[in-house]
Amino acid sequence: QVQVVESGGGLVQAGGSLRLSCTASGFSFDHYAMGWFRQAPGKGREGVSCISWSGGSTLYVDSVKGRFTISRDNAKNTLYLQMNSLKPEDTAMYYCAADSIPGRLCDLASSRYDSWGQGTQVTVSS
Repeated sequence: QVQVVESGGGLVQAGGSLRLSCTASGFSFDHYAMGWFRQAPGKGREGVSCISWSGGSTLYVDSVKGRFTISRDNAKNTLYLQMNSLKPEDTAMYYCAADSIPGRLCDLASSRYDSWGQGTQVTVSS
């Protein structure tokens, strides 16, 4: 049974940091690109960052470049998102997801991903 579980969200002041984690099970984690997505109230789901199966290739949405860092530990089946210099506009539910096809470079289109977690809430106060 494929499962991804996010953790690490919380309430933080603007300028602060959080580290999100996503633990995967039930599939060959090291074969799949992984992505972080977010959805704020009243808005659509947005691709934040993704990483290839090997960790050698990453992508970021422009609004988080230079502030967020995605990484993965294939030995631990875990995906991370280090978020620094957080802004109130980063407030959202954050989700991790696994690509639907193994071996691809990552992409921020949510339609490519078919294994989603339940999300972890990130709230940034001003």
